[in-house]
Amino acid sequence: MKFSPLFLAVSAVLSSTAVFADTADSATDSSSNKQAMEVIEVKGTYFHGYKVDEAHGAMRADISLLETAQSVTVIPDTVINEQLATTLGEVLGNDASLTAGSKQRNREVFNLRGFELSSSNGYLRDGHQHWSHYQQPIETLESIEVIKGPSSILYGQSGPGGLVNMVTKKPTANSIFNIGIDFDQEGSSRYTLDAGGAITEDESLRYRANLVKQDVTYQREYQNGEQRERERFLGALVVDYDVNDDLLISVHYDRTNDKAGLDTGAWLDDNGNVIGDDKTIRDMSWAFTDITVENYGIDVDYILNDAWQVSIGYNEQTFERQRFESAPKKPSDFVEGDSYTSNPYDRHDDWQFTTAFIDFTGEFELAGVDHNLLIGANYLDYYYGQLRTKNKSDSFEYSAGQVEPSRPDISYATDDSLYTSEYDYYGIYIQDLITINQEWQVMIGGRYDKQSKTGADNESVLPKTGLLYHPSDNATFYASYSEGFEPQSSETINDEDDLNYGMEIDAKTSKQYEIGAKWQLLDDRLLLTSAIFDITKSGVLVTEYYDDDSYRTSQVGEQRHKGFEMAAQGAVTDKLFVMTSVMNLDAVYENDEEYTGKTPVDAPEWSASIWSRYEITENFAINAGAFYEGERFADQDNTIVKDAYTRIDVGATYKIALQNTDINLRFNVQNLFDTDYLAGGGVSNVTVGDGRSFRVAMQLAF
Repeated sequence: MKFSPLFLAVSAVLSSTAVFADTADSATDSSSNKQAMEVIEVKGTYFHGYKVDEAHGAMRADISLLETAQSVTVIPDTVINEQLATTLGEVLGNDASLTAGSKQRNREVFNLRGFELSSSNGYLRDGHQHWSHYQQPIETLESIEVIKGPSSILYGQSGPGGLVNMVTKKPTANSIFNIGIDFDQEGSSRYTLDAGGAITEDESLRYRANLVKQDVTYQREYQNGEQRERERFLGALVVDYDVNDDLLISVHYDRTNDKAGLDTGAWLDDNGNVIGDDKTIRDMSWAFTDITVENYGIDVDYILNDAWQVSIGYNEQTFERQRFESAPKKPSDFVEGDSYTSNPYDRHDDWQFTTAFIDFTGEFELAGVDHNLLIGANYLDYYYGQLRTKNKSDSFEYSAGQVEPSRPDISYATDDSLYTSEYDYYGIYIQDLITINQEWQVMIGGRYDKQSKTGADNESVLPKTGLLYHPSDNATFYASYSEGFEPQSSETINDEDDLNYGMEIDAKTSKQYEIGAKWQLLDDRLLLTSAIFDITKSGVLVTEYYDDDSYRTSQVGEQRHKGFEMAAQGAVTDKLFVMTSVMNLDAVYENDEEYTGKTPVDAPEWSASIWSRYEITENFAINAGAFYEGERFADQDNTIVKDAYTRIDVGATYKIALQNTDINLRFNVQNLFDTDYLAGGGVSNVTVGDGRSFRVAMQLAF
């Protein structure tokens, strides 16, 4: 049986009060012992689900955030559940350092500290590099760690903005069986099952299982009047086995099937306004993407002795996708009513992502100081294959009001020329957190990394350092320096249609300087953090498109992002809980003739977010949130601006206890004031924000 954290907290308070009351009465009534007894009275409830004290992915070890010389945000499942989140983007909006990019083709793109997170190296799942070219199965996650700044020392090639580590739900010894259903005003529905418990009497064998069936109807619609739809199924299973007190083996498997109509985004005019109706999809109604993703692997944790332990992990990820495109192309001077060209094609993509790691961690004293040492290695093997067939007639012209052209009779299976791309890399890393005394700690580390790829071999040696000062047990000031790298896909620009075809290009590298502070207040229930960062990325590739359909890819000199962040997370009072953050960002290109002084797309100067919970009674609570994005450019030339906006969300939950069942009823309103806004994306693929929407949910916990 599973109880909510609120119910457990209330029960603990009531039980404690009853115990102390009984003890006090016994002391009063006893004739043999008249000594006064101290009575402790506990009042109020504490909903700790908003605050998390550790982020394993940041240091690859269970080290407190106060001992981590890096800015890290952990978004717990408490917030995920309150927001009825169904996509990773809905969750990451709770950290102002993350801004949305394009959502075209049923996938989400994000920018962290203004740098785009790559599908291949910007995401982790339980510390494994994770191919993230699809909407993540959010229902399997217990938290999301946003690790900011270059993290190549521990994970290899990765971007300068940081990493997103998705932490999955783990098996439990206590039996849980949760059923949920939610739906919205468009007719969308989601059914979820979350079950777990012990399989054997001694609880050495445990499991956790998730099932999800989701059908989505979107607010945007095709030009023939049909609304865009999506179907998704998820199945996931994790089994833990305690072989003995020192050895834990965990195996996991999950499968996602996700099919949706295509929406490559709206088109903007030169003033940053959507051309035509906000709800109009330029793709044809028969365009779709069909994705199947499987993950399976094993993790082993073994305690070698009192000081040392070893962790081994292995995961295989297969990602297959069919994408049948109508491929609309925006003319440079397009106005509503004009015709535009579509170039249909059918395409099959096959990605295979194999990862493995081994970590030795130890805590010991040497030379009069304490060490928390990590020595490890990780490996990634990447394969990609593509089949693609174009429409025989190549293209067709279409304009609003015409009858939609029928779907071409083409299939990727007729392509007899398989395009492939492969590489692998491995790295060896070491990291030592040295505790000199109660006030001072030093973190030092380094990595050697080698990539093997035809025409793009790469070797790198990277350092990372940090200095931490603790004026008290609940406060930390730190300074850190870190580096990152991202090898290019090739050593030259190999697109024959590119005006710079054959030009040699260098690997992308990055450096970050960061200083920050962390405080735990109100009996350690509220965590305050702040950070100032300065990131420089060199070797950036930028592609510029021209009116005559030609394009040129250039490697600009540098991309420099400076700014600061502030955040608060936890309990303000016994009844009020918040998760809030703000970021100021100054992002520009430097040392380049064409782009110096210009700002990358979707890098706002200001962004902020807040999500809060207020408990009116033990069974009734309300939520309120606000999400702000400042002005952003929609093009590299910085001539088209997307306006700033603030979206307000609210919600309420009510809990009913019926015998052995807890029933949680939830009602959420997103975009309460029906604000018109543009999210991520550029002039031909911008995401139009949804209008006011309602979502109702019921969750049963047995």
